Amino acid sequence: MSKQNKTHRGPTITVSHTPAAQEEATGLKAFIAGAAIAAVVGFSALSLSQAPYSTAPSGTASNADAQIAQGVGNGELKTATATKSNDTTKQTAAAGSTAQDNPTFSLVKAAYGKSLPPNLIKQGQNLFEENCQVCHQADAIGKPGVAPSLINDELLSISSDKFLLGTIRDGREDTGMPPFAHLGRSKAKAIVAFLRSHQTLPDRSAKVDAEPDAHGDPRLGRQWYDNICSTCHGIGGNGYEAGGTGTAIGLPGFLNKVSDGFLRETIKSGRSNTRMLGFQGPTAMANLTNQEIDDIIVYLRTLAK
Repeated sequence: MSKQNKTHRGPTITVSHTPAAQEEATGLKAFIAGAAIAAVVGFSALSLSQAPYSTAPSGTASNADAQIAQGVGNGELKTATATKSNDTTKQTAAAGSTAQDNPTFSLVKAAYGKSLPPNLIKQGQNLFEENCQVCHQADAIGKPGVAPSLINDELLSISSDKFLLGTIRDGREDTGMPPFAHLGRSKAKAIVAFLRSHQTLPDRSAKVDAEPDAHGDPRLGRQWYDNICSTCHGIGGNGYEAGGTGTAIGLPGFLNKVSDGFLRETIKSGRSNTRMLGFQGPTAMANLTNQEIDDIIVYLRTLAK
């Protein structure tokens, strides 16, 4: 969504004719101008893609951490990230080290809630480039019809490490995703750490996986699936193999690794910056009820049998 530029008027300064008052007013003008320039430069340099992690020790939460955990909007999140950067600088200095001593140390502890060693992230990036980049692209954002995005905010927020590690190890049978069991667990963990280094939303995987199982009518679920989901995911959920732009959500390799909560949240919210839109809410593609979503999940489960 494009943002409209707004002009903000500063305070009106009345200048007295006495030399002392004129000097004071001139200084005030210079201060306001300097603050405005600093604000513009600071926010121009800020980006959500830059170091969403802080060097805060485990168990320490700054005000910015709390803002991010509450799921603030993009504009507010940028502000929170800037505040978080200031908190980080103070904490690092107090610990007797600086970001210059270890430039990548800023990439630890974010919404994910766990410390990620910079060397592990770097190792994961190298392994990703060697093994995954050819399909998932250099930035891991994926390519429709070829491979999905692996750094999508909603995906990382609801995906457990177990799910990601299992997918790397086993691949997805009957898809273009081969197994990478030969990498071993330590290297797979490094790749997951690299993916996590892009995470900006709170980790909800445990809560999502603890949601109750879906109960519904698979016959109704199939009607919804055929009318809404099959356009991208293909009849029977075969995904790319069926010529669709969506992933193969009807195959055992996927369904046997995800919880009903994972499916439910994905259908409700979709995946931002992808072709997978949400299907609940007034602005969604189709404002499905909770029961209709559960009907779809129950139907999908029949495909894996």
